Amino acid sequence: MKTSKRKKIKAADFDAAFEKGDVSNHLNIKSAKARFPTQRISIDFPKNIIEELDIEAAKIGVTRTSLIKIWVAQHLSNQHTNT
Repeated sequence: MKTSKRKKIKAADFDAAFEKGDVSNHLNIKSAKARFPTQRISIDFPKNIIEELDIEAAKIGVTRTSLIKIWVAQHLSNQHTNT
């Protein structure tokens, strides 16, 4: 079982630090993960599009799936700002 090397802090002390605006030294940001509900989908692409996706994904150092998620999120965000 892993134990934290960080010093434990009482809730009242954490609240006080929060009110001052800085609790970053009390949080392990490296292990924090955002959890969003997901639903798996399947999309068929022509082979040439897959190859182009792989090239673009390699340019920014992410997986093909991550690139698709990034692009869809950007497109949806742009749609919301344009309306």
